[in-house]
Amino acid sequence: MRYPSIAALTAIIIFAAVSGCSSQPPDEAEFARLRAKMVERQLKAREIDSPEVLAAMNKIPRHLFVAEEHLADAYGDFPLPIGYGQTISQPYIVAYMTQVLKLQTSDRVLEIGTGSGYQAAILGELCAEVYSIEIIPQLAKSAGELLKRMGYKNVTVKEGDGYLGWPEYAPFDAIIVTAAPEVVPRALFEQTKVGGRLVAPEGEYFQTLRLYTKTETGLERENLLPVRFVPMIKKQQIRNSKF
Repeated sequence: MRYPSIAALTAIIIFAAVSGCSSQPPDEAEFARLRAKMVERQLKAREIDSPEVLAAMNKIPRHLFVAEEHLADAYGDFPLPIGYGQTISQPYIVAYMTQVLKLQTSDRVLEIGTGSGYQAAILGELCAEVYSIEIIPQLAKSAGELLKRMGYKNVTVKEGDGYLGWPEYAPFDAIIVTAAPEVVPRALFEQTKVGGRLVAPEGEYFQTLRLYTKTETGLERENLLPVRFVPMIKKQQIRNSKF
């Protein structure tokens, strides 16, 4: 899906974000240069070769999805904090997880862990329908509002428990989990189509990014990379927190 007015929206949101601040963020031309550099040096150099994924990563203004104080680092090769103990993932990891799903334009995708909404925006460029669940109320609200302002009519965000998935819209062609459970919840496998793929980091202290493919007879599992994600939060933890 292609939405025409992101550049104009970028200028509006950046102006709103930095009004009243003494330091100036990079201008739009500089952001575009940094984004292109990110694609060349962080993605293409590390075997991200899907034209569709590269185009989405080069188009989406990642700086809209980071906190004001991190604008200058928006295209750096590292994750950044977004509040509430959560992070926006390193660009390479976003691209890598997206690429291994081998998405089609007709796909319906479930994302567990909306965060600031960046991964959902990437998916929105590539798929027919994206359903994204965020357990932290403030992040669900802010990400949903930002994605709506950006024109992503094919992305739906809700506050909810990712361990339960989103059964109302199942089954999904692909599922992406952007926080680490110790073990992928069974509900997510149940909501994956036969022939569908699920990518998730698994583990507590030592995590592995794994790709699952659902077959007629069960699940095929492939270990991809050692990773470090924030833990996947359970509903009980939210009730006991100060969020």
